Amino acid sequence: MIDVYYAEDDENIAQAVKEYLEQRDCKVTVFPTVALVKSALRKYTPTIILLDWNMPDGQGNALCEWIRLRGSSLPVIFLTVRGDSHDIVSGFGHGADDYVVKPFELDVLYSRILALLRRTGQTNSARLSCDHLLLDKDKMMVFCNQEEIALSQPEYQLLLLLMENKGKTVTRKQLLELVWDNHGSYVNDNTLTVTMKRLREKLNHPGCLKTIRSFGYRMEDTL
Repeated sequence: MIDVYYAEDDENIAQAVKEYLEQRDCKVTVFPTVALVKSALRKYTPTIILLDWNMPDGQGNALCEWIRLRGSSLPVIFLTVRGDSHDIVSGFGHGADDYVVKPFELDVLYSRILALLRRTGQTNSARLSCDHLLLDKDKMMVFCNQEEIALSQPEYQLLLLLMENKGKTVTRKQLLELVWDNHGSYVNDNTLTVTMKRLREKLNHPGCLKTIRSFGYRMEDTL
């Protein structure tokens, strides 16, 4: 899944883009101000960010400079009205990777996103998501509503297995073998029950984490 941050203060445009991209296996979080984008980026790095050139509290180029000054290689696409496109082209020193001129076709925007991710070597396989949960396999970090959640190793491995198999039921036996028993150590069934209880509490009891009674567990999107 491609995790998209989208800086856009026009609610109609933002909603149209969000709905279209989410139908194509993207997770889109919309931010109406530059300040909110910065706050979110301090906590989590998405797969790509779409920046409207003109925001209520600043311009996209300043935000892009801020991203690059922090040493981030996050792929950036500017979205701009035609009158500003010359400034963007001449100002690519700000660190943007591409730009799309408004009004744009949604399929064109999606194609440009895919092309940029291929060009920059970015893949979404390291980031798993389900509803408001995000798991970054490279950094071994978990986020709930963009807030980092500290998990123990068994809790992290349990969540990772379920998210890697999203939409599929994983049996209790499989989880016990894969999380605890892969080195031949023995644990009883209650270990899984206790760990799952703690995991749910830390994640604020997410609706996407389902219990399949007397069988196992399954992660599935509910939003």
